[in-house]
Amino acid sequence: MKTNSFVRSMALLAAIALAVPAFAKPFAKTINISQTAKLGKAELKAGEYRLEIEGNKATVQKGKQVVAQSEGRWEDRSTKSVYDSLLLGENGQVREVRFAGQTRVFVFSE
Repeated sequence: MKTNSFVRSMALLAAIALAVPAFAKPFAKTINISQTAKLGKAELKAGEYRLEIEGNKATVQKGKQVVAQSEGRWEDRSTKSVYDSLLLGENGQVREVRFAGQTRVFVFSE
């Protein structure tokens, strides 16, 4: 009888754990790009953009128009970032986005 109760409790916990990400709010931030950058196949010219991250999907908007989408993952760093910034790789490809006051960064898959 105790085993049956334990199995039910574990099933309930598993269902709750799977449901929690569905209630998570998307993370949105205005970012300024000072030089041309690439995100996925899109080229982003210098200017102000809106970055929205929902789960592992990032969307970049200029005004109301979606200009780029890409996938990535959240990672933790040992220190907090002092300011919002983009880390660019070779050819101006965006590698990660850092956020002021946070230890977590969003790392792009591409």
